[in-house]
Amino acid sequence: MTAPLGYGAQPRAPFATNPDKSHGRLFPEPESPTRTPFQRDRDRIIHSTAFRRLKHKTQVFVYHEGDHFRTRLTHTIEVSQIARSLARALRLDEDLAECLALAHDLGHTPFGHEGEDVMDACMAPYGGFDHNAQSLRVVTSLERRYAEFDGLNLSWETLEGLVKHNGPLVGPDGAPLGKFAGSELPFAIRAHSQRQDLRLDTWPSAEAQAAAIADDIAYDAHDLDDGLRAGLLRIEQIREVPFFASILDEVDARYPNLEEPRRIHEIVRRSITRMVEDVIREAVTRIAAAAPASVEDVRAAPGALVAFSAEMARAEGEVKAFLFANLYRHPDVLAVRRKVSQVTRELFEAYFADPALMPEEWRRGLEDAATDRRARRVCDFIAGMTDRFAMDEHRRLFDHTPDLG
Repeated sequence: MTAPLGYGAQPRAPFATNPDKSHGRLFPEPESPTRTPFQRDRDRIIHSTAFRRLKHKTQVFVYHEGDHFRTRLTHTIEVSQIARSLARALRLDEDLAECLALAHDLGHTPFGHEGEDVMDACMAPYGGFDHNAQSLRVVTSLERRYAEFDGLNLSWETLEGLVKHNGPLVGPDGAPLGKFAGSELPFAIRAHSQRQDLRLDTWPSAEAQAAAIADDIAYDAHDLDDGLRAGLLRIEQIREVPFFASILDEVDARYPNLEEPRRIHEIVRRSITRMVEDVIREAVTRIAAAAPASVEDVRAAPGALVAFSAEMARAEGEVKAFLFANLYRHPDVLAVRRKVSQVTRELFEAYFADPALMPEEWRRGLEDAATDRRARRVCDFIAGMTDRFAMDEHRRLFDHTPDLG
């Protein structure tokens, strides 16, 4: 397929984010003579401590289960590749799209979504926990590398795309939307909003939308891949999903008797291709209808411009439902999730009861701190852990650390 808006060195679309017109950084810095603001953001993210830790954070399978399953780091790299492909096809700023893809999971806890669920429960009396909000907290506060500021001091456009990964967070009246409706925004977002207006009531840039949908495409395809290779899913089982059934029929017709590892790879790569090409076609259609003349027009649009078609959105929903029921809720996965839930919860309870159990830099200033401040510090410490370090810490503090095998 030749993308309608073209690949390669094409002029930037008028609705793309222009790095020369960035809204700048919270702490003003001289511009780089060799890099755009978004290239500089990307480099800061890659060199951050939080990015390196993604190597040992769980995607679906915890660290002991094999070297070939995906981690948060490999998932992040795969998302960035898809995001750049979408950005190139739509003539967006590839560097911003890549930057947002690289940063989107920096706030994830150890042990994947189970770690996040436990942390949210532990933090319920203190403002809750959300990994997207924690990613913002990481890049604006918790990374402490620079002499003049905390965080990475990323550009406004990067922070905007990071915090609005799933679209607008509040309506015109300021009331929270989506999963936060009827409640309040996560602590990290509320705290940062007092320092910088990220326009939470608008859609983010097209680059941010590309990075967000690249995330969906990557984990749909690659969690399927890991599940099949782990033996938790069977190839014939995925025929329950019409999207996968049509791909499997196509592969088997073209390559009869193909050995299973190659057969799996063909299913996965064709799944990604179909989804990516659908997004490009649909985005071209929506862009033509909306005729945005600037990135501000993208923000003011009534909905996302980079999205699945209605047909693909239904198919992708069926994929997610299948993976939830058959992979994420598989008895073997649930057995490990129960164990890591115990580890995460007990670490929180121990550090909260006695902050002296944390390293000096983390317990400093908590002697007479209010309970919500102590809880947030403990949360930040645990959320930054790798799976391996969390298990080691539990062994240090307890004599009943579960065996994940």
